[in-house]
Amino acid sequence: MPNKTIYVSDDDLPLYQRAQDLAGGKLSAAIATALRRYVEFEEGRQLGYAEIVVRVGQGLGRKQRFSGVLLAELERSGNGGTETYRVYRTRSENFAVHVEQSEMHVNHGPNSEKWNTGWRAWIGDWSANQTWSRTPATSALHVAVTLDDLHALVPQELYDLVVDLTGQPDVEDLDI
Repeated sequence: MPNKTIYVSDDDLPLYQRAQDLAGGKLSAAIATALRRYVEFEEGRQLGYAEIVVRVGQGLGRKQRFSGVLLAELERSGNGGTETYRVYRTRSENFAVHVEQSEMHVNHGPNSEKWNTGWRAWIGDWSANQTWSRTPATSALHVAVTLDDLHALVPQELYDLVVDLTGQPDVEDLDI
């Protein structure tokens, strides 16, 4: 196996030592992992992709990361909360769909059906006997390989927008 010499400044020595500790005593493994990630990120950046980090699960959930470009976004709201859909094209030419649903509020008290018809119906109904339930905010990340797969994951108007965008060439040569 060939040897490579890396010169490390005194200020960076603790960083290299910590990386070696985390890699089980093998500094070369830590460096190779970091370089692999750097090359993948830089190649994607040069092609116009960005590092996308999204949260999935309930509440704050956990983070998931991928390389992609945002194609389109749709937000819609109702009496209980909002839904946000974001469609990304990934480096592997798949579609990543991130769906966020806000915390939902549902009235279960007397005349609860009035609360679903808008604020005008609330006037004069300030009963102290109100019962509400809440569900925490949630989010999910779905991957669609084809446009047909995507169609099942997003509202029709967002799907139509993505189809229009993907039908356009990445580069249009102009004879001007």
